[in-house]
Amino acid sequence: MTGGASVAWFAMSPIDPLPVDPSPVDPSPVDPSPVDPSTAGLTILGRTVRQPVAHVECFAAPADVSTVRFSTDEVSSICPVTQQPDLSHVVIEYEPLERCVESKSLKLYLWSFRDRPMFAEALAAEIAREIMTTAQPARVIVTLTQRPRGGIEVQAVADLKR
Repeated sequence: MTGGASVAWFAMSPIDPLPVDPSPVDPSPVDPSPVDPSTAGLTILGRTVRQPVAHVECFAAPADVSTVRFSTDEVSSICPVTQQPDLSHVVIEYEPLERCVESKSLKLYLWSFRDRPMFAEALAAEIAREIMTTAQPARVIVTLTQRPRGGIEVQAVADLKR
């Protein structure tokens, strides 16, 4: 330094380490979320799935749920005649008895229609049969509204009862 200023250097003591817990560490991994028996059969939820699936998955229906409704604008299929894409709004409403449909598996199931040639009426009926077969509700109603092509909107309703 210039100008005759003096600099004081202070001796620094080493930093004391943090106290160590003397209790032994259990090397076995601990699952912070115990498996709920009602969801034990689910294979899609919580995993990365990058392809459509053939069937929906279900879990045990909670008590006192009388109606479940899913709605999406993102269902596509192929016109069996022109091979043009058909886009549809789908509402699935069902009355669960013992099982409910898991929504991620439903999304991936609906994705499976993307490259399939189907008329709107057949698509509504197939979705309703899948819900009835897999979830076994008291009733399922699938309302499929195909977006207009050629100025005509198609609405198909499949209503199945046990």
